[in-house]
Amino acid sequence: MRLVVDLNKCQGYAQCAFLAPDVFAMHGEESLLYDARPEEEQRERVARAVAACPVQAITADGLDRGGESQGASDVR
Repeated sequence: MRLVVDLNKCQGYAQCAFLAPDVFAMHGEESLLYDARPEEEQRERVARAVAACPVQAITADGLDRGGESQGASDVR
């Protein structure tokens, strides 16, 4: 699984940091830090964080167990 956050889109709502604190963290009020390659056991929390982002700034390649991309298919 690989995460990409569009930091230009991110508005700092911190829903991701609340739902997956081992993967996402706010640094100050507006800066987001994240693990681009989270551990497999974080899959469910990451899925919730991706779904909860109000501005859809997070995409996760390989999030579903079938290996397809979530969010990346919108670009194609």
